[in-house]
Amino acid sequence: MQLGAIAVVLAASTDRAFDLDRFFVPKELVLHLTALISGLLLIRRLRVNRLLVAFLGVSIFSALFATNGWVAGRAVAITASAIVLFEVGRALRDAGLGRQVAGAMALAVVVAAVTSLLQAYGIRLDIFAINRAPGGTLGNRNFVAHAAAFGLPVVLLAAMRGRRRAAIGVMLVTAALVLTRSRAAWLAFGAVVIIFVVAVVMLRLWKRLALLVVCAGAGVAIALLLPNALQWRSENPYLESVRGVVNYEEGSGHGRLVQYQRSLFMSPLIGVGPGNWAVEYPHRAPRSDPSLDQNASGMTSNPWPSSDWVAFAAERGFAAVILMACFFLALLRDGWRRLRESMDVDDRLAAAALIATIVGAGVAGAFDAVLLLAVPALIVFTTLGALSPPDAEPRGRRAWVMLIVIFICAAGVARSAAQLVAMDMYARGASLQRASKLDPGNYRLHIRLARGRQRCAHARAAHALYPNADEARALARGCR
Repeated sequence: MQLGAIAVVLAASTDRAFDLDRFFVPKELVLHLTALISGLLLIRRLRVNRLLVAFLGVSIFSALFATNGWVAGRAVAITASAIVLFEVGRALRDAGLGRQVAGAMALAVVVAAVTSLLQAYGIRLDIFAINRAPGGTLGNRNFVAHAAAFGLPVVLLAAMRGRRRAAIGVMLVTAALVLTRSRAAWLAFGAVVIIFVVAVVMLRLWKRLALLVVCAGAGVAIALLLPNALQWRSENPYLESVRGVVNYEEGSGHGRLVQYQRSLFMSPLIGVGPGNWAVEYPHRAPRSDPSLDQNASGMTSNPWPSSDWVAFAAERGFAAVILMACFFLALLRDGWRRLRESMDVDDRLAAAALIATIVGAGVAGAFDAVLLLAVPALIVFTTLGALSPPDAEPRGRRAWVMLIVIFICAAGVARSAAQLVAMDMYARGASLQRASKLDPGNYRLHIRLARGRQRCAHARAAHALYPNADEARALARGCR
């Protein structure tokens, strides 16, 4: 688990032809491997959270009717791995290793922040993002900001427990958060800070709070005062972002409202299929919609909507939204009860971190894609498992349920590994036909091959994956 937490942050490919996938696919492979190995090692100790398993069941049912089964399977595999890691976190907590697991998640968040800061201050590496700086090894500045927001609670927890190095981590994470200029993450950061201030007031840990305030203030000062290599178009970029935090009358804020309105009721009963928002949305939006890719007609700019909750509703139906909301609310209830009733200071701090992690991920996920991605799936769900209060829930004899979930993780490993190999073959221009067989869901491979000798076979395949894409439709025209 500790190795997986660090590896999922650092994993990236240097094949720049695939832009975000060169970050997503390696991280998904690490996520699935971590869930597969740790789940098999602890299979006899794993419990079954009915709400999460029901959410997975709804997702699988929706995937059966998806237009693009490959992206649906990819999304389902991420969900399955997140569920396994939550149960592994709980099992390790029961074994007395919850503190170590939370510490590893905190270290992973700090490592993500460090890679972002290195890029922000001029360090160039092949595994860093180029167009979305300072994304570091996460590929996008918003992803770093989200990790800083939902990961800050475990970093604060480590610092509140007296780890001096963690106090430095608070400074680094805060600096990275400021530099990213992510408004959704800033809102989540504010919510996390409020929760910890309330907890400290309840526990009267004034000296520890003062240290953290100083470290966070130092991080803000470093970000604002130390010259960096970022090239913002605005003369006062950070002030502009602060002013636009709640601006939904223009710009990206207005675009989100338009997108939410057109996405929520795409298929309220079962959804359009996990991961299939990008497949179906172009059919339901005018060409002027800001969510559409202006350089690729019939495609979206991003493969997911700008909200976890909108994605769950659009892709998996409202039943999935209710199930996930009930899961988080149940954890919030247990965490609040532990914060109020426990006599142990450390337990109450852990409860505060649990609540803050849920709120941080929930707020960031309300305005951006968070839990849909590999890094948040690993860090958030493992953290929730490790920090969740011990309960009297019986260890039901349902090992077969978790074995099925772990089998989906294994399928995710195979799928991600095949995608990586196919991406490498595409980048080297070697045996594209074989690469297409390894990764039949690779739209870009089919488009490239559709311009060759076997035009119709690959044109039809590309059109089947994204039937609203104009390029695929044009290439498939005339093919039977």
